[in-house]
Amino acid sequence: MRELPITGYTGLTCLLGHPAKHSISPAMHNEAFHYHGLDYVYLAFDVEEDRFEQAVDGLIAMNARGWNCTMPFKRAMCERVDVLSEEARLTGSVNTVVQENGVLTGYNTDGKGYMRAVKDAGYQIIGGKMTLFGAGGAAASIIAQAALDGVRGIDLFARPGASWDAVSQVVSRVNESTDCRICMYELRDTDQMRKSIEDSAILVNASSVGMSPREDGCLLPDASYLRPELIVSDVIYNPRETRFLKMAKEAGCPAFNGLYMLLYQGAYAFSLWTGKEMPVELIKEKYFR
Repeated sequence: MRELPITGYTGLTCLLGHPAKHSISPAMHNEAFHYHGLDYVYLAFDVEEDRFEQAVDGLIAMNARGWNCTMPFKRAMCERVDVLSEEARLTGSVNTVVQENGVLTGYNTDGKGYMRAVKDAGYQIIGGKMTLFGAGGAAASIIAQAALDGVRGIDLFARPGASWDAVSQVVSRVNESTDCRICMYELRDTDQMRKSIEDSAILVNASSVGMSPREDGCLLPDASYLRPELIVSDVIYNPRETRFLKMAKEAGCPAFNGLYMLLYQGAYAFSLWTGKEMPVELIKEKYFR
């Protein structure tokens, strides 16, 4: 893949996570660097939680161009950067860092990746309403970016607990900073869930329920909540078709999984580091089929 030799001039980009070895990010970013003839390399570093600060210090000292953060470091990275983008401020988490002369700017490209995946699938939800399941990091990122992009309202359904408390802070910031109105409900409030879905353009599972190996999980009680014109989306991509998506397709709903959210969040990070567009069609063909 790489034609340029690795030299003393080669720029470093990378992923910090735990675990990180399973990541597809090195393949897609190095392919994109090769495509543009850019003298960069992307590596994945599996970093123990108690070594996070040391790892960031090392990247700064080595003048790395930038890096991605995945779990469990997104919130910690938000506290570490010098400058926050608007979506990173709203979510309180950072998945992409750009370094310029020792100054770290933090971004959250997860929500941007999701919204571009919606558009890529051929759907228009701006000005419409969203119903969303989940209260984790993916939910927070989607909420913030959907609101910034112009979704008019979001009803969030989740279980009470630590994640609920964390995402409620995101909801408060988004409600204060945008024209989008976000309401939170408990998953057990199925009457409200039905009303919310009836009034929504899109229904999103932003939780991990249904992910391999527990593929039987689904937060939607049954298919009677669905209607054929409702767009249904799952951020999960393993398996490619969750029980949630299978139910949606059987009900005649247009539906798509989270695979291209993963692609496009990376594409935004690539552009931030290089100023160039990731060749997404090439990357799709090689790594996302």
